[in-house]
Amino acid sequence: MDFSEGVQAYLQGLKTGSSSTGLKAQARYIGSLVGDIHNILINGGVFGYPATQSNPSGKLRLLYESCPMAMIVEQAGGAASTGKGRILDIMPNKIHQRVPTFIGSIENVYEIDQFHKYYDEA
Repeated sequence: MDFSEGVQAYLQGLKTGSSSTGLKAQARYIGSLVGDIHNILINGGVFGYPATQSNPSGKLRLLYESCPMAMIVEQAGGAASTGKGRILDIMPNKIHQRVPTFIGSIENVYEIDQFHKYYDEA
């Protein structure tokens, strides 16, 4: 996999049921950011578009993909992070700036941040 060690460990925890929820999770992917976020708001879960080795800054654009969805999900009681901090706290430095994006429940997003902190900053 092209993901960081922290993302790989988090995904493995979801697959095996050893994440904080204790439930085995299944992947579902609609292929549309808005559709995927709608599905998460209705059914729960977490949306992730992490950085990869070939795209270390992620692929979603901060100003018109990640921030708008982060605002909607946070207003609904969820959270949005880059894996290292809250998306809405980022001060953009380019109009097309890209960021890794994780959006979902506060618990899921906090857990992703903890995996990043433990594996990627060690």
